[in-house]
Amino acid sequence: MTERAIKQPDTTTINWYEFATRHRASIAALVVLIFPLAMPFTALAVNILIYGLYALGFNLVFGYLGLLSFGHAALFGTGAYLCGIAVVHFGWPWYAAIVAGVTGGLLIALVIGVLAIRTRGIYFAMVTMALSQCVYYLFYQAVDWTGGENGLRGINVRSIDLFGLRLDFINPLTRYYVVATFVIAAFFVLSRILASPFGAVIEAVRENEMRARASGYDVTLTRLLTFVLSGGFCGLAGALQALHLSIVPIEIMHYETSGLVVMVALLGGMGTFFGPMVGAAVFLVLENLVSLWTVHWQLIVGAIFIACVLFFPTGIWGTLIARGRR
Repeated sequence: MTERAIKQPDTTTINWYEFATRHRASIAALVVLIFPLAMPFTALAVNILIYGLYALGFNLVFGYLGLLSFGHAALFGTGAYLCGIAVVHFGWPWYAAIVAGVTGGLLIALVIGVLAIRTRGIYFAMVTMALSQCVYYLFYQAVDWTGGENGLRGINVRSIDLFGLRLDFINPLTRYYVVATFVIAAFFVLSRILASPFGAVIEAVRENEMRARASGYDVTLTRLLTFVLSGGFCGLAGALQALHLSIVPIEIMHYETSGLVVMVALLGGMGTFFGPMVGAAVFLVLENLVSLWTVHWQLIVGAIFIACVLFFPTGIWGTLIARGRR
């Protein structure tokens, strides 16, 4: 009797994939730290971080929970406005203003979530958009606090005092790494949420709501808590945006800002950890490059987006992950 060789499975790829999944936040943090080296100018890198964080919070609801929201501009804008109001009208330090922005995102998400979370599908999308527009007009009419159609101006943070050190926030590279610190912290928080039993419940609700309900999970509460957590991430992104620009334009709360984050999430890959950052980078780099050639940059970027949706239905990063698995 001859012995037949048994081919052992090559576990190298599997081990690398498991390693990358287990340490995804650390790998993402490393990419963020060296990211400015690949960008033509630092301000673009800061915008990518902020909008990537915004998309990261949106992806928690859209990609992991499976709910399409058109109301996330309210969460993003509330974080920006409350951070700006804390600095301009109350003279709060930068760190307290950021806390105010995150708190604002959480509270607005709670209010919108309580009113919209029992709806499904397109009804949820429309209700969130309607409620977001209500928040938009609320801030639009509060002229004394928000500046109305002129936006909130004068959010001047020139230095960051941290553990006895004074950092020059006017310096573009210093500003980038201050923003990157909060984005990296958000990576670790999100990774911990997704790796927890609650994260498993979120995905279970997305995959089969009836089975999750039959297993004893409170689906409505899970949806609400996920939406509120998403508001915290978006509020943080809005607060960082206010400090970065030194102004909060009223357009930040318009429904176009909600549509933008949907495009970014789809472009990068919904339901993936690093996809929102990839989507934000691709969209903003294309916007900056194409706008140098023509004023009709939106037409060209829209055509590229359609091509990406057709040829990369799971997004750029999602497609790369799928091919890596194979």
